[in-house]
Amino acid sequence: MKQNWKFAVTGALGGLANGLFGSGGGLFLVPLLTRWGKLEQRKAFATSVSVILPLSLVSALIYWMKGALELSAAWPYLVGGALGGVLSGLVFQKVSLTLLRRVFGIFILYGGVRAVLGL
Repeated sequence: MKQNWKFAVTGALGGLANGLFGSGGGLFLVPLLTRWGKLEQRKAFATSVSVILPLSLVSALIYWMKGALELSAAWPYLVGGALGGVLSGLVFQKVSLTLLRRVFGIFILYGGVRAVLGL
């Protein structure tokens, strides 16, 4: 019961990032799931994905209700994203944890540099 505030903060940060940036909840979820949730890194990655789906659905619904969602533009990306999700789910256990951490770190750095430089 004492730890519930940590879980609520983790979820709130994931939801905030997801809603504001269209993604990125894993940026908060993975480190906090390992640190506060005491999950092993691989389980934190997988759990983050399962949490981001409902967060994305909620965000998309709100954007749609506000008239800010263009579904016709999203379909090609949704199909490609679904295929990429299936592929990554199939190879996830075969990829080394070191490689996963490094790729995750590179994406965080790339996103940070783009945000700072306004690219």
